Amino acid sequence: MSASQESMKKTIDESVADNADMLIATSHDIHDHPELSFQEKRSARVLGELAKEHGFAVDYGKYGIDTSFEAVYGTGDFRVVVCAEYDSLPNIGHACGHNIICTAALGAAFALKEVADELGMTVVLLGTPAEEHGGGKSIMLNNGAWDEATISLMVHGTPALVDTSCQVVRMNAVSRFNVTFTGRGSHAAARPEYGINAGDAATIALVSLGLLRQQLVDGVRMNAFIAHGGDETNIIPEKTLVKTECRTFSLDLMREVRQKMYNCFEGAAIATGCTWEREEAEPLYEDTVQYPALADAWDANLRATGREVRDDSYRPLGSTDMGNVCHYLPAIHPTIAVLGHEGQTHTAQFAEDSETPDGDQAILDAARALARSVVDVASDPEERQNLLSKQAARKPYAEFAANRPSL
Repeated sequence: MSASQESMKKTIDESVADNADMLIATSHDIHDHPELSFQEKRSARVLGELAKEHGFAVDYGKYGIDTSFEAVYGTGDFRVVVCAEYDSLPNIGHACGHNIICTAALGAAFALKEVADELGMTVVLLGTPAEEHGGGKSIMLNNGAWDEATISLMVHGTPALVDTSCQVVRMNAVSRFNVTFTGRGSHAAARPEYGINAGDAATIALVSLGLLRQQLVDGVRMNAFIAHGGDETNIIPEKTLVKTECRTFSLDLMREVRQKMYNCFEGAAIATGCTWEREEAEPLYEDTVQYPALADAWDANLRATGREVRDDSYRPLGSTDMGNVCHYLPAIHPTIAVLGHEGQTHTAQFAEDSETPDGDQAILDAARALARSVVDVASDPEERQNLLSKQAARKPYAEFAANRPSL
């Protein structure tokens, strides 16, 4: 490590330490005021106003989403986008630890501001709503949020006894679609022979999906439930709604599995005499791809905080719309352990764990590791030029996406 790198990393560590009380208090504030996807007005304002107080130029409602924000500092050609998620889950609040995500991003952005001029860097703290449902980053990508970015990064909290190497952390792609069966309603007792039972179609479809699961490649996940199956026991239902999702580790496999799912719905419709139609429920989340130089830097800098980082094989936690970003430009989406806690994400227990002292420490260690990793790649002449060349050659996202195969 050069003397310059060492000096900048010391500056970063000091910034995170100086802001520690504020970052922890903000995490607890966000945690105690959970807001669902596309409703995160308060959280965006809390984070954005803090960025403004620290010298960032802040705009709200950016890139097609009212509850987003963009906070910018600097004018350098190396543009770093640090992503902050802050939506929660119904009934169980911040059970995915987005209070940790957004405040680690806040701490990293404030630390990078202190070395931005020395690195010829523009620092962007990007508030990205609706990760849990709605694909906020997908919407923002389509509206140009990353078109001028050199790299992008964020971190996600997880329950674990030790941390896992960024290189092996992968999130699955996920697609969600809704299926409507339409039959013919009738009195269930007086004229059952007249009805075409859409409830039966939904039931057969779910049984078919359940049987299909044993024939799928390991790691594929299919989930479905009947969101509307009828109104009363004495009415043969005319319409039913089945909500579905499919997770795979590649888009090619996603196409294959989705077709098999369609066959289950088609078969249910034929068996009952119903018709069926599907519609996409929200944007596709792509699988994550970790940029090697940034991933290696993250591992080294996380170890520098005193944490153990293993290269063990990794079981995907779930899915994230950061995967869409990773396919467009060099980016990473590592995890940070809430050490010693084993309450699983998307549970009330993990919501509690994300506001513990161990959750607080995850914020500070992640903020340091994120910012230090940026220093490593931005101050390495060869890697810096490589990243800037990739940026210069990259098409605007709208053009990039138009040339990709769809599902």
